Amino acid sequence: MNAIPQLPPMGAAALRLAPLAPLSFVAARFARSLGRRHPALFARLGEEADKIFLIDPTDLPLAFRLLPRPEAPRLEAVRREAAGSWDARVAGPLAALIGLVHGAYDGDALFFSRDLVIEGDTSAVLALRNAIDNEEMDLAHEAAALFGPFESLARRPALELAAFAARWTGVALTRPGQGTRE
Repeated sequence: MNAIPQLPPMGAAALRLAPLAPLSFVAARFARSLGRRHPALFARLGEEADKIFLIDPTDLPLAFRLLPRPEAPRLEAVRREAAGSWDARVAGPLAALIGLVHGAYDGDALFFSRDLVIEGDTSAVLALRNAIDNEEMDLAHEAAALFGPFESLARRPALELAAFAARWTGVALTRPGQGTRE
């Protein structure tokens, strides 16, 4: 397996100083949008949808708490040291976590190479992984969807920003082969 890109230290340092409220606002909107656009994503979790997942990008100074309830999914940015309690934690470099969403990395290979750490309720993590795999999401397209009726206008800038971010960080924000999908 190729080395997993790490977020450049300058990016992590900027996030260390950034207020979390705007990031949490965008994350919350993103989770609600995913729930509307991909209702099976959270519904497929069944009883695991009541669990709290800590998504912990180890190369960032923050983590994300996901409460994937189908009727009201929530995602919030938190300082790692103030993350509170959780049922399941998935930790690894941001690129690996995003790569799991896009199918660029194999979760089992990441786990056995210790690039991915899973703690707590592993059955909940497996259910979340299977639900995400089933949806075949593309994060750049999902970000464009946040603009509602202006999604078609936002798509190209979102893809260009994703391409820029990929060049700068090494983290691909689009599913392979879908970066130019219209």
